[in-house]
Amino acid sequence: MRLTPRRRALIALVVFSPLAYYYVGWSVHLLFNLLRRFRGNNYFACGSGDVRLLDLFNGCDGGSFHTGYAVAEVLIMTAVAAVVAYGLARWVTLPIRQVADTVGRFGPNALGLRLRANGPRDETRQLADAIDAMLDRLADGYEAQRRFASTASHELRTPLATQRALIEVSLSSALTEDQLELLSRQLLATNERNEKLVDGLLTLAETERGLMANTPLRLDRIVGDVVEMHRRTAKERDLELSAVLAPVVVIGEEPLLDRLATNLVFNAIKYNEPGGSVLVQVAQNGVFTVANTGPLVPPEVVPGLFEPFRRLSGERLDHGGGVGLGLTIARSIVAAHGGSIQARANPGGGLVVDVHLRPAG
Repeated sequence: MRLTPRRRALIALVVFSPLAYYYVGWSVHLLFNLLRRFRGNNYFACGSGDVRLLDLFNGCDGGSFHTGYAVAEVLIMTAVAAVVAYGLARWVTLPIRQVADTVGRFGPNALGLRLRANGPRDETRQLADAIDAMLDRLADGYEAQRRFASTASHELRTPLATQRALIEVSLSSALTEDQLELLSRQLLATNERNEKLVDGLLTLAETERGLMANTPLRLDRIVGDVVEMHRRTAKERDLELSAVLAPVVVIGEEPLLDRLATNLVFNAIKYNEPGGSVLVQVAQNGVFTVANTGPLVPPEVVPGLFEPFRRLSGERLDHGGGVGLGLTIARSIVAAHGGSIQARANPGGGLVVDVHLRPAG
């Protein structure tokens, strides 16, 4: 049977109590006699019962009481009691130290390390299960960070290679004016995409730090400005863009909320079809919804769309003006504001994204 810390503590108490009882009685008796010796008193109290048995070298009369022996006895018995107490304490806390040792070995090179405690669900088991759950979350974070760094390097490598190839072409042969203009436009487009990618990565880093300001803001006005800014784009793509905005005040940072609304509205327009629609709603309870028509989205792939550089088409490069971080940034911004974001597939095609933010007051 595995001994829990509670049982170990009980056993240690049973073992140490008699020792503590005898030690305290004996030491008090001996220390009083030492005090009498230092005061020049020739009367020395005799220990009674078990206390007297521990008084190994000193009798009850002043002639047989030896100060050096008495001090040595005190030091020796105190050391013995301390060693026994320390050993019992170490034995009682052994399960906790085993947990600490395991947690201490956890790291990037040991992500699979777990306690996996078994036996009765006592305090140690509850602690071990909680630590295992925490280690699971840390491992997921490590893996997500690794995937993000790997994917980001691929996302940057391809346009940089494209830029290098275009520059080499321009240096290897004489170009006509039209070819030079086309080459310059291609370089500019690639550079703009890199700027967007770096800007997205910086936004993610900023939102991971939390909010820099907590200001009461009219969410409906921020969303309304974003909708108006995208009306022309929606019209050019033959989309109906409509908004139903109820007045609501939330606490947050205006540039981040503006970026949130921009990403969601931009994605709703971008991943749509001619003749489709985009509906933007803000409710008084702080729910911000963006729904669009478009291609059918399999429900099982919807959660993955929030992952960095995850696109429904499966293509790594996106020539539609995005860098694959729109929903990832949106999720990070919402988390920084203490809200939640969910997405679901429209039965007829397209996506519905619901953002829940807490109204002020």
